Amino acid sequence: MSNLDSTLAGHAVPKPGASQPTNDALDLIEDHILPKLDPEFLQYFTDVIAKQPPAHTIPIEEVRKNPQKYQPPCAVDSANEKGVSDHVVNSQDGTGVPVRVYQPIENGQGVVRPGPHPVHLNFHGGGFVLGDLQSEAGLCLVMRKAGVVVVDVNYRHCPETTWGKCIQDAWAALNWVRDEHLSLNINPLSVSIGGVSAGGHISLVLQHMARDAGIPLKLCMPTVPPTTDCLSLEYYTQSPYASFHEFHRGPVLPWKRIKYFGNQCMPPDKLPEIRKMWPDWWLSPMRAPNWSGLCDTYIRTAEVDPLRDEGEAYAMKLVASGTKVTLKRYLGCPHTFMYLGVLSQKRQWDEDSIYALKVAHGLL
Repeated sequence: MSNLDSTLAGHAVPKPGASQPTNDALDLIEDHILPKLDPEFLQYFTDVIAKQPPAHTIPIEEVRKNPQKYQPPCAVDSANEKGVSDHVVNSQDGTGVPVRVYQPIENGQGVVRPGPHPVHLNFHGGGFVLGDLQSEAGLCLVMRKAGVVVVDVNYRHCPETTWGKCIQDAWAALNWVRDEHLSLNINPLSVSIGGVSAGGHISLVLQHMARDAGIPLKLCMPTVPPTTDCLSLEYYTQSPYASFHEFHRGPVLPWKRIKYFGNQCMPPDKLPEIRKMWPDWWLSPMRAPNWSGLCDTYIRTAEVDPLRDEGEAYAMKLVASGTKVTLKRYLGCPHTFMYLGVLSQKRQWDEDSIYALKVAHGLL
């Protein structure tokens, strides 16, 4: 059963009285893309993004030396928030993986609610290269308002770690949550997973792994996920998806940025070895061998995003297999719109997340 959200059709329409910024910065956006973008984002692009060096020009060594400087706008140091605790999960090879657990609290009171609660695992975005327990803390604080425990997983990143260890780390976290359900105050039979971008890719792989292991999931909730091995492409023209071509010079996640991540995760000289290490469908969930018996799925894409079409193609493949799917496209939005608090569409994303988690876990 498919619920194709009504926002899929058409383009963003400026709000009454709104006008596009007239700053010369808009000359940096190609003519065929400019009218598709939400006016609120255009203002943010003019005020912030256009004044910064392109992300793909910043060496990874510089990012590692100054991680706070390159945090996304939704980053928060949530370690001292009420109901928040840090833990370490042992991955398959014994490496410790940091996780942060957010217990739901009573609104306005800061008191942790009695449980056991449903639990949602979040895998952050960042091209398998960037991210930590602060980068999506703002999103985790929002999602726990649904009345669920949120477990944010800081899986290992490339290039320091070989690509694919992130999947093992995420799988270890999923099993740890179930094993430690008493100490975490959760219901092990009410588990959901999700993430943004690279984290969405990870959640899609886990969706299949959980089915194969007999682990029931209430929901898989990826946002703007890559569903192919697009990071391994040599040229953007090798992608079969129209959005990848249309937005390869978009204002967020252009091809040069995708290639930047690809060079850290799947460099050509190491790609054959990486492909031998893991199942092929880990690199490209679209090539998964079995699509039956998968959990309910809520996929969200952004209109002005090169990954849009492959995310929606994955949703349609789920529909064809009989999976219950909700698909929503956020109009006028670029890839990481959910990180930008100045956007109305980001606030809508927050509300949609809370509602979807409440529905999936029977909290309405």
